[in-house]
Amino acid sequence: MPRAGLNPAAVVDAALAVLDEAGVEGLTLAAVAAHAGVATPSLYKHVKGLGALRDLVGVRVLDELAASCEQAAMGRSTDDALAAVLHAYRRYGQEHPHRYAALPQQPADDAELTRAGDRAVAVFLAVLRGYGLDGADAIHVTRGLRAAAHGFVLLEIGGGFGLPEKLDDSYRVLIDTFVAGLHEMHRSV
Repeated sequence: MPRAGLNPAAVVDAALAVLDEAGVEGLTLAAVAAHAGVATPSLYKHVKGLGALRDLVGVRVLDELAASCEQAAMGRSTDDALAAVLHAYRRYGQEHPHRYAALPQQPADDAELTRAGDRAVAVFLAVLRGYGLDGADAIHVTRGLRAAAHGFVLLEIGGGFGLPEKLDDSYRVLIDTFVAGLHEMHRSV
């Protein structure tokens, strides 16, 4: 019989707590079970194993990131919306570096992971519609935005920027460069 109060969502909550404390390498079934106050085999009543738990964590993290970006974009358009979304994206990584590091980076066969990933991408696509971009053009730009923001965030949370210039200034330059490029694209359409 499953422990009272323990369900898949509670297991993910425990996994996120472990992840926040111990990082991606520390996310094990034994650590999650200890945090939840159960024996490791008890987790199998709620998740199929570590891979399935990592997928559930990935869904939660993608949903959190998407919600943050959606909130940032609300009531804004074009340059203001893009800057707000990119700042929200970076802020999520800064505030939750271990969760950010646990983001799934490749497509999975899991329908919930696909849904959560699509939700995050949809924010960028919605903002890009304000620039008149859709279809393949919007996908290409979204990939570029994701690559730039993701790379910046990973380098930042990993301590990869060693020069004395302010990171906020560097990120602003990244955003300004994309905005200028989008305006140029919009003019040439």
